Amino acid sequence: MIFDLIKKRRSVFPVQYNDTPIDRADIEKILEAANWAPTHKKTEPWRFKVLMGEAKEKLGLFLSYKYMETETRPKQMKTKKMIENPKKAGAIIAICMQRDPKESIPDWEEVAATAMAVQNMWLCCTEMGLGCYWSSPGLIKYMGDFFEFNEGEVCLGFLYIGHYDEEIAEQSRTPIADKVVWME
Repeated sequence: MIFDLIKKRRSVFPVQYNDTPIDRADIEKILEAANWAPTHKKTEPWRFKVLMGEAKEKLGLFLSYKYMETETRPKQMKTKKMIENPKKAGAIIAICMQRDPKESIPDWEEVAATAMAVQNMWLCCTEMGLGCYWSSPGLIKYMGDFFEFNEGEVCLGFLYIGHYDEEIAEQSRTPIADKVVWME
């Protein structure tokens, strides 16, 4: 049931991943789920760049070098984490958004549609028993130095994906009644 799946969805971080590889067919299924997200005026702004194998290592090195280059006092632990996390993931999907060239809808709607595509991927991963985590480091503003982007395309973050062994703890939410105003 979809409600149970939604409640089961969690952030599962790269440190929790094991070494089991992810099949390309599974990644394609996850991406197909993204493609069915709602989109105003059918702009379908989501774009993805899938990093596997050596590409993950290259991303980690790029992020760590860019961090050391742009920070006045880089922290060694953070630099190490930037190098190691991509290697721990079975795959990394760069979450990108292609702005509608006609700008027929507001920018925030394109971002929202892309976020809904990511939610679809996250739910698909949950159903498949894969862990994932959306990371949006400050360094994404430099991703044009790593990826080739089309005019109007930007990177919004990375979806780290991996197999995991440990039991993921249940979470709770404050009551929805505290967040709703009924008007009649």
